[in-house]
Amino acid sequence: MSESDDTSKSRYEEFTVSGNELLGKVRSLIREGNVRRIFIKNGDGNVLLEIPLTAGVAVTAVAAALSPVLVAVGAIAALVTQVTIGVERRDEDDQAAADGDT
Repeated sequence: MSESDDTSKSRYEEFTVSGNELLGKVRSLIREGNVRRIFIKNGDGNVLLEIPLTAGVAVTAVAAALSPVLVAVGAIAALVTQVTIGVERRDEDDQAAADGDT
């Protein structure tokens, strides 16, 4: 019984948003619950901020713990006109196992 690598249990996607939509989109992604990590990249593809999210933590606890990070996201949003948000998500099978579904 060997466990597979965590990277094989995740998928990556990107969204391009304007600076004024950035904070709302990040908050929405955090609430989804299946997001492992969020990357905020500038127009050149350089990572401005990486937000690791702990799996299995209640949304309210995550929001409280990430308040300083969300302030940083708001500051980035004020400085840029367009950014790319990279999202690493858990796969559906991995999420069902984490939620206790069998």
